[in-house]
Amino acid sequence: MAGTGKTTLIQRLNHFTSESCATAGSDGGATAGLRAYYVNMDPAVADVPFAASIDIRDTVDYKGVMTQYRLGPNGSIMTALNLFATKIHQVIDIIERRREELDVVFVDTPGQIEVFTWSASGQLITEAFAACFPTCIIFVADACRCANPQTFMSTMLYASSIMYKLQLPLLIAVNKTDVVKPTELFNWMRDPDSLSDAVRQQKGFAASLTESLSLFVHEFYQGIRTVAVSAITGEGIPDLFAALEAAQEQYATEFLPLLKARVAANEKREAAKQSKMIARLEKDMAAAAV
Repeated sequence: MAGTGKTTLIQRLNHFTSESCATAGSDGGATAGLRAYYVNMDPAVADVPFAASIDIRDTVDYKGVMTQYRLGPNGSIMTALNLFATKIHQVIDIIERRREELDVVFVDTPGQIEVFTWSASGQLITEAFAACFPTCIIFVADACRCANPQTFMSTMLYASSIMYKLQLPLLIAVNKTDVVKPTELFNWMRDPDSLSDAVRQQKGFAASLTESLSLFVHEFYQGIRTVAVSAITGEGIPDLFAALEAAQEQYATEFLPLLKARVAANEKREAAKQSKMIARLEKDMAAAAV
């Protein structure tokens, strides 16, 4: 979500991976370090503070789209993504050719959660990556905001809905731990009773709703991998990479078979549709011959 430090976290990851490669080289090259590739998918960002090898702004003019189609900010971002999605096969091809040279690819998406996650172009872009590479969604949460039980529950609902929508491994990166330690947040994730105790200290219908949701959604979000990080200090970044390795294994064992099944089902439906059209054409041709 906007304001959680998502792009700043990507900047920290860029620094971490660059430093990893530099250290590996100075040590004589025993290991290659973390060879990373960065893609900026936010057309409205004024400045990209990391080394983006592919930048949507090189292809689509956000302000030009806004002027040409008379759109607002969110509509312009969505239209820019729609235009870029028509070229996503070229992006995949570029990364595919460098597959042996890379360990990880990070894609920084627009902060407006509804613009990317719930749009057709966002779904298409995500599925294009997931079909070719082990793919994980990193949901960046704000430790300061999540100190409030209602905001915590809203964040968990967002994270769970994204995993349900995209059907890919999801990792929650709780950012800004240099400001607030997310100890209480992790307690709430593990123990719904502790969240209920915190909610009861507040008043109003929102408190009752939060308590009801916590009992209902807890079984869903308690299994999501969560790491505490700081985009400013770099705290927790090694833990994030360890969680990504685990998510890669989860992708291969749990999500890839589902993805292959969906692809096979789509191909089967498409083949049935083609067969039906051919049969109809043959019938029309036979009728015309008579």
